Amino acid sequence: MSQQPAAPPPYRPYRQVRAATPHTRAVSCVRFSPCGRLLATASLDGTVALLSPSSLAVIAVLRGHTDGISDLSWSTESFYLCTASDDRTLRIWDIRPVLAGGAQADPGADRCVRVLKGHTNFVFSANFNPQTSSQIASGGFDCTVRIWDVKSGRCTRAIDAHSEPVTSVHFIRDGSIIVSGSHDGSCKIWDAKTGACLKTVIDDKKPAVPFSMFSPNGKFILVATLDDSLKLCNFATGKFLKVYSGHVNRAYCIQSAFSITNGKYIVSGSEDNCVYIWDLQGRNILQKLEGHTDTVISVSCHPTENKIASGGLDNDRTVRLWVQDS
Repeated sequence: MSQQPAAPPPYRPYRQVRAATPHTRAVSCVRFSPCGRLLATASLDGTVALLSPSSLAVIAVLRGHTDGISDLSWSTESFYLCTASDDRTLRIWDIRPVLAGGAQADPGADRCVRVLKGHTNFVFSANFNPQTSSQIASGGFDCTVRIWDVKSGRCTRAIDAHSEPVTSVHFIRDGSIIVSGSHDGSCKIWDAKTGACLKTVIDDKKPAVPFSMFSPNGKFILVATLDDSLKLCNFATGKFLKVYSGHVNRAYCIQSAFSITNGKYIVSGSEDNCVYIWDLQGRNILQKLEGHTDTVISVSCHPTENKIASGGLDNDRTVRLWVQDS
């Protein structure tokens, strides 16, 4: 007798438990550390705040960029953080003293260990290779995707990737390939070693692709387009399997996320000031989280707990924490 697939756990609603305003300008990115012990938030004010993932209290502030920050990426072991900025640089920050706590955790210490220079316009996206904290990919308004060696601080490969700004770069789980999205309406797969373009997933010119990322299992790509839709693509076959809709995304590069701690969900911000949660398989909206007062530009799901963090643009500036009722 064949076994029936296990039914997904019943959906438990999220509710807001905290809100904080750690920045003086729009929040541009929120990211839980892979270890789950910190929440990093970036802002157009040029700073990164490291927050407690339970209280949202500020533990440390990272200063050094001379312009707004658009993206954050943690190394897999949570020791390092990479930031991408409008000042045309990426910075690598050593977070180990903050994790260690005690006297080492001076909240205002300069933790920058590398400044990566090479982009000729705003750096909009950054991603650590999940297999090694010594390699980073970045994308920018100079239309390039760049691969960096963290130890030397050198750009090892500059790829003329797109005809318009690169909005996102993301490594697959084994670190072998990178997906990039662009305002030119295309989404492409690159060989992380050679820089060769292996596949173009979308090449529609319109609408723009503001965000793309690999699924946690590496089999799919989640692609956002500026027509209020998120699509799940099997990049091996090039087929689009699911479309998630109901949110509003026409103008901004909104960062989405996969939630896998209790059932499988897609989570995204929206230009109607809400956070949307979809059932990954069924595509139906499970919940719409209300509370922000401006576009929710970024969301992050805690690696082990049923928590979502979200960040809002300039008329809101808050970081909000949502948890599932137990």
